[in-house]
Amino acid sequence: MRTLRFVPFGAFLSLHNLVFAQGSTNDLTQLLQSQKNLSQFTTLLTSYGDIYANLSFQSGVTILAPNNDAFNKIPYSSLGPAFEANQSQIVRSVLQYHILPGIHPSGSYNGSFSFDRTWLQNASYTNVTGGQVVGGVQQAGDVNVYTSGMGSRSTLINPNLAFTGGIVHVIDTFLLPPANFIQSVPQFNLTAAGGAVENACLIANFDIYPFDSSLADYVNTHPDITVFVPNNAAFQAIGSTLQSMPSQELQRILDYHIVNTSTVGYSSSLPNGTVLRTRSGQNLTITFASNSLFVNQARIIQQDLLIANGVMHVIDNFLSPDAPSATANPEIPTAAPLIQGMSLSENVVPFTSFLPTGVTSFDTNSATPTSSFGVSDIGKGTSAFGTGTAGASASASSTHTSSKKKSRGGRVQSPQIGLMGSGSLVVTLCWLAGVP
Repeated sequence: MRTLRFVPFGAFLSLHNLVFAQGSTNDLTQLLQSQKNLSQFTTLLTSYGDIYANLSFQSGVTILAPNNDAFNKIPYSSLGPAFEANQSQIVRSVLQYHILPGIHPSGSYNGSFSFDRTWLQNASYTNVTGGQVVGGVQQAGDVNVYTSGMGSRSTLINPNLAFTGGIVHVIDTFLLPPANFIQSVPQFNLTAAGGAVENACLIANFDIYPFDSSLADYVNTHPDITVFVPNNAAFQAIGSTLQSMPSQELQRILDYHIVNTSTVGYSSSLPNGTVLRTRSGQNLTITFASNSLFVNQARIIQQDLLIANGVMHVIDNFLSPDAPSATANPEIPTAAPLIQGMSLSENVVPFTSFLPTGVTSFDTNSATPTSSFGVSDIGKGTSAFGTGTAGASASASSTHTSSKKKSRGGRVQSPQIGLMGSGSLVVTLCWLAGVP
């Protein structure tokens, strides 16, 4: 008797997508030349010969190609200065972030976010195992949207252009490689959390964390991190207590908001009942109820904010390491704080004075040009920025002064892109304060 074997649908879909791309008679060069609205992208891509050559030999790849209108937006975006100065390593990382291994046709997306790996694996710009990701989702009207760093959104406007090695999706805005935690939080009005993490650098709790130079360095550079970030309102609700508690107690609480596993906790991988191990060694529990996602008793009010080494989820309440069994109550908008304390007035946000200079008012898009970049500028000028040398072309956020007037050095690839001091010695306030 002959046995019937069933091929999993996912495997069938992957095979179908590959055959679909290989059925094209155009190679990548021919395809790009036929698309007049990709002329500037073609010029940029071919100026990076190694990437272009590699793409030409691929047998299954998806390229998210910004159209000419997207290039016109560069001078008004945070990418403007890097493109204008021809900071080639940053531009290279941006290109790599627009290339996805495998074929991802527009129809493969649905109403739930998926997070696809990209070619961006340079340790100076990301510390996500397997490559930095881009979010993809299909919204109402079958409109596909991609999300990237700083909450940037790019809309798919011309899908599924096939060539012999894969497909090209034309998008209307550049993807932005995610920045580190400290650089990202002001964009989402999470200034209190950013300041609190920076303040924790002064704690010097080496009895508990003898190999960690600071909490700020940890959240900025540790691989595959997931951070549940209380919003400013949560900080204000118990602000008097937070500001007056001993520094080690503050760090103990903050550690309970940081997941310490080998896998990034994107919302798509957090089903109901998921248990996560935190940096403090205690567990958090994910609950899905009444169409909302909770961690312990706190409601997740903003999901999947990509950072250079993982992801942030914004929550409406503090998690307490002294109440690890706290559970969600979806019947109330916001649970009462588990940490007792007096609230601060609405216009007082604690810890913001600890934020590094230059990241307190970040905006990914400006009403006025930040540069005068044009595609004709590609290949002009030189820059040591992004070469991997500590202190080379240091950005405004490479050094700053805290309220204790101690400088804090480190390599930052861009004011908006990359890790802080990944793979290099980072001088921190903890060391400068004289901690052995």
